[in-house]
Amino acid sequence: MAEEYREALLKKDDYYENCPGCKVDQLKELKKGFPFRDLISIWIVVLCTALPISTLFPFLYFMIRDFGIAEREEDIGYYAGYVGSSFMIGRALTSVFWGIVADRYGRKPVILLGTIAVVIFNTLFGLSVNFWMAIITRFLLGSLNGLLGPIKAYAVEIFRAEYQALGLSTVSTAWGLGLIIGPALGGFLAQPAEKYPNLFSKESLFGRFPYFLPCFCISLFALVVTIVSCWLPETLHVHNEKKTSSNDSYDALEAATGASKGDETRTDDKGRKPSSNESLLKNWPLMSSIVVYCIFSLHDMAYTEIFSLWAESSRKLGGLGYTTEDVGEVLAISGFSLLVFQLSLYPYVERILGPIPVARIAAALSILLLSSYPFIAMLSGLGLSILINCASIMKNVFSVSIVTGMFILQNNAVDQNQRGAANGISMTGMSLFKAVGPAGGGAILSWAQRRQNAAFLPGVQMVFFILNAVELIGLLMTFKPFLAQRQDKPRNGTA
Repeated sequence: MAEEYREALLKKDDYYENCPGCKVDQLKELKKGFPFRDLISIWIVVLCTALPISTLFPFLYFMIRDFGIAEREEDIGYYAGYVGSSFMIGRALTSVFWGIVADRYGRKPVILLGTIAVVIFNTLFGLSVNFWMAIITRFLLGSLNGLLGPIKAYAVEIFRAEYQALGLSTVSTAWGLGLIIGPALGGFLAQPAEKYPNLFSKESLFGRFPYFLPCFCISLFALVVTIVSCWLPETLHVHNEKKTSSNDSYDALEAATGASKGDETRTDDKGRKPSSNESLLKNWPLMSSIVVYCIFSLHDMAYTEIFSLWAESSRKLGGLGYTTEDVGEVLAISGFSLLVFQLSLYPYVERILGPIPVARIAAALSILLLSSYPFIAMLSGLGLSILINCASIMKNVFSVSIVTGMFILQNNAVDQNQRGAANGISMTGMSLFKAVGPAGGGAILSWAQRRQNAAFLPGVQMVFFILNAVELIGLLMTFKPFLAQRQDKPRNGTA
């Protein structure tokens, strides 16, 4: 019976026998159960690329201190910002390129190259002996790890329609978890000779390179993911009979002036205007969702860096006086809670309210939450521990809810043959804004800590005020007329 069904599918005009994307579509028609295997595959790939992004934040303060480049304690955040930004600068310069590669040669090669980059350059970062080595290895890691855009397209293409929201939720969940578990690992495993002297001596490799262990563990995980990813199916449609799929992304980026008048009058066999030659830059539903995504990404990356630096700063500077291990515990608890929320609650909330209302509610609540942080810092003991954990959980749940909504809008705004390039543009913009986040966040924190006695918003109050201002801008931009949604249904395939 299954064999007959396959033959019937092959006879349909929509399927091409030698097309990897069509083979995946056939399997989707045949598979009726819950896609556990595909969800786990996407989850580990995204987790692999997200972990090294923020692993350094809990120990970056101490790494910069050990490099001896900062003359004063207040200057550490300034130099830490440059190391944190170098990854995003590298990714901003190459994201569109990797998106085009994914649309021409497939999602799978870009995924494999990205995980291999984590294995090599994340390991080298852990072995950094000076400030410039740290910046260069992070920059190269960002430049060669371009898989987040293609994996978002892959998450839409590998699932049946009813599971596509869950697929994108899995991407944002794994991404959010990576940005939380990564720092947790950095907090627990950095400086192991000091924390676990019975296991690691000061003369050992991990004693001489105190920040190598968390990087090494993540690189080992990335090596396993690289091997497992060799069995991922390719989802890109390649219909050689029509010779159109290889140039769609390039044409979409190059056609800044749009299609010619002759092209405008042509329609495809289903009565729709072809979109392969339409400029992505003139696709307002796509571009508006990317701009909003970039604003929220700027906020999230600045918050991620500021939270660890603020928590580890001394109490006299308005911080919490936490150790790397304390920060790791807070972020580990947040990561577990985020996993539960995204897998159990978010798909249902999104189905009832829609991605945009969920993003608006999350942004508004996030502003109220961040306003309480300077007052939480006045507490101590058990009260401080309980409140900072609750606040961290809620803040990360809100952030990932917003990001998931933006992922859904972006992928619904284009057809399949443009998703790689569209996500490449999204990653470029997001990376540029996220590059500003750590550098700006570190500089603002250093500046704020030097104005403890200011009359207006003294100390860290100014830091959280600026974070809230950015979040408010993002919230306002989720309303019309700025944010637009595509009305028709996106197409799969390139035929």
